[in-house]
Amino acid sequence: MPPWLWVVLIGCAVALTAALVSAVLALRGALRRTDAVLTIVEQELRPLISQIHGIIEEVRGLTHEARLEAVRVGEVTEQLQAVAGGLARLVVGLSGLARIGEVVGMAGGLWRGVEVFVQRLRRG
Repeated sequence: MPPWLWVVLIGCAVALTAALVSAVLALRGALRRTDAVLTIVEQELRPLISQIHGIIEEVRGLTHEARLEAVRVGEVTEQLQAVAGGLARLVVGLSGLARIGEVVGMAGGLWRGVEVFVQRLRRG
């Protein structure tokens, strides 16, 4: 092998080594910046995560309260239905009394009419 070929090969090896060293140094800098960014993100995420946990607990509490209120509304609705049923029975009873009043009034009127008829028959 001629000596000039050795010089070319050594030059290529030196250039390749310089390129690799430069790439490794650039990668090292990028990793440092990435580490710094991840540290900042981690510091920012910790309070956010604790706040999210607090919000989740509040939502659970509100959901529980909403369920309790729905149960209470159901109970009140059932009570109102019972009261409405009682009022309906009362109205039916009162209408029956009114009907009885009509019948008694009519019977009284008929009785009075019969009395008047009998009195006029006796006179006449």
